[in-house]
Amino acid sequence: MRELCFFVPRAYEGVRLRGFLRGPCGISARLLAKLKREPCGIAVNGRNAVVTVLLRAGDAVRLRLPGDKKFPEPAALPFSVVYEDADLLVADKPCAMPMYPTPGHDRDSLANAFAFYCAARGERRSFRPVYRLDRDTTGLVLLAKQPQAACALAGRIRKTYLAVCEGTLAGSGRIDAPIGLKDGRSIQREVSSAGRRAVTRWRAVCSGAGYSLVALRLKTGRTHQIRVHLASVGHPLAGDDFYGGGLSRIGRQALHCAEIRLIHPVTHERMRLTSPLPEDMRRLIRQAGMHFK
Repeated sequence: MRELCFFVPRAYEGVRLRGFLRGPCGISARLLAKLKREPCGIAVNGRNAVVTVLLRAGDAVRLRLPGDKKFPEPAALPFSVVYEDADLLVADKPCAMPMYPTPGHDRDSLANAFAFYCAARGERRSFRPVYRLDRDTTGLVLLAKQPQAACALAGRIRKTYLAVCEGTLAGSGRIDAPIGLKDGRSIQREVSSAGRRAVTRWRAVCSGAGYSLVALRLKTGRTHQIRVHLASVGHPLAGDDFYGGGLSRIGRQALHCAEIRLIHPVTHERMRLTSPLPEDMRRLIRQAGMHFK
């Protein structure tokens, strides 16, 4: 069971405990309800506290987080850890690995690999990815080891993707186009006036032989956003035959989550983590005569 301690800053003098927990502590309404039911779940200066109590600067607010209850099934699979502490784990996801077990992929997901990694250390933990990557997208995935971290980080991760797309791109730009389900499809998306707003910023890194290496950042988090947006402007990802890309140089969409930036939900430390391009994307870049370190 994880315990967290937060000290009340002067700016929160006279604020009710509920406001402090829902604000700088990053506690969701659902987690707050669980903490109220947890024995000694919320304490101020060592004493059990109700959420209506008024705080004073310097008060120590201690939380006893409830233990996990849902666990994925362990499976011995590749699981590369880039960073880990008591609250967070960052994994480097390989290609052809879904995030969760699905029909036909019951025991080959990142959730199964994470469960096996935990079991080997004598631990059992829930699988809490702060965001998702597609099955064939590689790179960094941030996992929260406890619910407060998941709540505090949701929507607050700055991710940079690297992608190889077809055609020549130069400079930088912004794609602001709504994305929705394609008519008659259950998974495939398209740019559609009936969809939800989606914004992608891109910057060309280098190009050659009809391909471009592009760095991308998302202002929204729509399903297949990068793949749909680049395809919509005539530059589908190499290997992404689902959205019009060719398979002659690479057998999956050439998309990699290469960097994440965040503020740690407990220590408030600024963090930057990176992952190098996988070999199949590096090979494509070399074959296209592009120069990238």
